[in-house]
Amino acid sequence: MYASHLSGGEFGPELRRRRLAAGMTLTRLAALLSYSKGHLSKIERGQKAPPTDLARRCDAQLGAGGELERLAPPEGNAGRGAGAGSPAADEDSPLLQVDRDGVRWPGGLGRRRLLAAGATSVLGLGVATTVGAGRAAAAPRSDTSPAEIFRTQLDHMRLLGQSTDPALLLPMLTVQTHTLRELALQAAATDRVRLLGLAARYAEFAGWMAQEAGDEPSALWWTARAVELAEAGDDRDLGPYALVRRALVAFYAGDAATTVGLVGPVADNDRLPPRIRGLAAQREAQGHALAGDHVASLRSLDRARELFTRSAADGGGGGPVIGTSNLTDPAAMVTGWCLYDLGRPAQAAEVLDRECAGLPAHAVRTRARYGLRRALAHAAAGEVEHACALAAELLPLVPALRSATIVTDVARLDRELSRFRAVQAVRDLQPALAAALHPRP
Repeated sequence: MYASHLSGGEFGPELRRRRLAAGMTLTRLAALLSYSKGHLSKIERGQKAPPTDLARRCDAQLGAGGELERLAPPEGNAGRGAGAGSPAADEDSPLLQVDRDGVRWPGGLGRRRLLAAGATSVLGLGVATTVGAGRAAAAPRSDTSPAEIFRTQLDHMRLLGQSTDPALLLPMLTVQTHTLRELALQAAATDRVRLLGLAARYAEFAGWMAQEAGDEPSALWWTARAVELAEAGDDRDLGPYALVRRALVAFYAGDAATTVGLVGPVADNDRLPPRIRGLAAQREAQGHALAGDHVASLRSLDRARELFTRSAADGGGGGPVIGTSNLTDPAAMVTGWCLYDLGRPAQAAEVLDRECAGLPAHAVRTRARYGLRRALAHAAAGEVEHACALAAELLPLVPALRSATIVTDVARLDRELSRFRAVQAVRDLQPALAAALHPRP
């Protein structure tokens, strides 16, 4: 299904053959794709190579079932990160630094710097003192118990992550994860399990923040540590979810086969919680869409909806939410993005219009991410001025967010709009696009 691309020279003649077989003029196809007739003519004659996005749209308009897209020459992934094929930061990675206690810290952060960061965090020193006094005895359950404090702080950190440079959060997340691990070693059995489970969730969130900061090896390292902590706390579910996180790295690297291969077994495992399976099915749909497989993508999205419905009926388990907590209907939002990748930008824009309207005001990172994808879909559908109006509201948020994944979408929007530089709205947007793509230190 995911065969490698053939020679780019085969795309143009095949596009022309399929266009003529469909009884479509070059002018009509150009209008449907929001491209110039001259540009498409050069592609059909083999004088220009088609961008991947254009190949997908041609495939969708002519009902080629992925055959046209497979003939398009591959685009390089320069600037998109190392991807899932790169070696993850492991125990011997130069990205890690070992302190005097044998603890390995990511990103070359030393213990003193991390503890200084922790001292400025909302944890304070009272938590460690309280638990240290109890040691073998379980602390009484109350709103001020260590586990409750750390649980509340995780919610706060996730809220901060919506509007803060992720690199600024990583030192605090690191010291909190390490503190939880140390406190768990001192606690009684019942509290130990809960504290290790929270440490795993902190580590998992640190992995997401590392990916947002553009450090994929550290993101994978943190994800592996999260699995270790969860298993130490008798939680076997975070391991499969780690595959969903790894698949996201592969997805942003443009690796459809790895994306699908990582999460397929998770989505199929009926012994796992429905939410984890739903997130896996959702990621699987994205991988299929990236590969141009319309039927498989929509099938996986249907399964994701069913699993999310079951998860909601089960009550979600009562712990910290796994995955995003800002989308009321994750499968619906991802459907919009899948439709874009499948070469159906007008349908994608319709779905994203509806779903973006329900995003909470505080979820700045989420609003910027999906709002810019919405603008991209409208631009690809030929609604250039509307796309610029949507982007103009969101691009000023991007420099402060320092999100590598959002910048990927900004770059795609910039490429899409570059074909319409004669449009005044596009020219007016250029300073904001430049600032988002190249933020000042």
